[in-house]
Amino acid sequence: AIQPAAVVKSVTDTTTPMILIAPRSRWWAWIPAGAALLGLVLFAIAALVPSSAIATTENPRIEEQQPAPYARIPASAESVNDRVMYSDLPDEVEIFDTDGDFFFVTVSAPNQSVLSWMIGSSDPVVDLLTEEGRNGRRTASQNRQISLQQMRTATQEAQFVALSAAGFAPQIEPGAVIVEDVLCRVVAEDGFECAEQFPSDAVLDPADTILEVDGTPVPTLDELGAVLELAAPGDVIELTIDRPGEGVMDVSVELVADPQNPDRTIVGFVPFDTRTVDLPFDVSIDTAAVGGPSAGLAFTLALVDELTEGDLTGGRDIAVTGTIRLDGTVGPIGGLEQKVSAVHQHGVKVFLIPAEQFELGEPNPENPDDGVCRWECLNAAGNGEVVLIPVASLDDALVVLQTLGGDPLVPVEPIDAG
Repeated sequence: AIQPAAVVKSVTDTTTPMILIAPRSRWWAWIPAGAALLGLVLFAIAALVPSSAIATTENPRIEEQQPAPYARIPASAESVNDRVMYSDLPDEVEIFDTDGDFFFVTVSAPNQSVLSWMIGSSDPVVDLLTEEGRNGRRTASQNRQISLQQMRTATQEAQFVALSAAGFAPQIEPGAVIVEDVLCRVVAEDGFECAEQFPSDAVLDPADTILEVDGTPVPTLDELGAVLELAAPGDVIELTIDRPGEGVMDVSVELVADPQNPDRTIVGFVPFDTRTVDLPFDVSIDTAAVGGPSAGLAFTLALVDELTEGDLTGGRDIAVTGTIRLDGTVGPIGGLEQKVSAVHQHGVKVFLIPAEQFELGEPNPENPDDGVCRWECLNAAGNGEVVLIPVASLDDALVVLQTLGGDPLVPVEPIDAG
């Protein structure tokens, strides 16, 4: 718009009065200026209007197209090693320098405008999301609290698995009673909706912390279980809960029988695994505002590498995604396509991903590779220079790293916690 306007002004400033009275000789200059101005206005409007005004995507639960106000997009690949801190180290414990780093990978799901939708609609790593696709059946606030709790759990599990593998002897301590989700009594025929809820659904929300039962403190699941052993289905109890954003409150709930074990009385919710790890020294991982459990394996490998002699990475940077369980197995994650893009953008060449992410299926006897997707075929998906290597466990990851030129794991002499 500036260029055509400058042309018009130049003409009006330098022509003689005789030329000024001949408008037919310059009327065309206003056409590109007006078109450019209109384009700027449309550009600004498109940047302000939410994408849900025109963009839709399918809600798989109901198999219908719905407005898509969000999109899952690549975020970052960041070094875990830079975020690990140690304190109160015994004299016999050494932290080893490494030449390469382990990177954990994140995605985000921000609001989209019409403009960002138009720009990203042809990009395969931009995944449009409905309101339910982003937040599920919970509120955004509940999801945020749950995501942060998942990250806290992931760091605890990573510390336990890593220190155990490195030769130390960490212990697990029980944690607070935090609601992950409420149970459904009867699932609808579509497999998604809940046809009948337990009474707990009316009074408990995800991320609630249960503090007391009828005035008796229940700091852990064990204490809650002990109280419930004295109750029966149909009893009404008073729970003191702490709800994020609202504070401490009292609610009444009718107890029910466990659908899997009718002799067991339950409240009717799924708890978070809030157990903590008692370590022989202090380890902290700065996760900032990052949530979710998918960095568990990356945390584990970084801790193992720094607590043992040698270099697991072989001097190269390794991106890693996947949850870590206490038995060392690696669990699936979301947003893999976006994470591959993030790794590629940050220049990391190797990406360890969960083998559990893929259903390998049964091989075809006539074609052994039919229905079986090994990591070679995953790399044929056109992900640029990033090499994808599925791993099923910590041991599996250590074998892969050694194959890539890393040193084998040599555990230290055990040091008991406490």
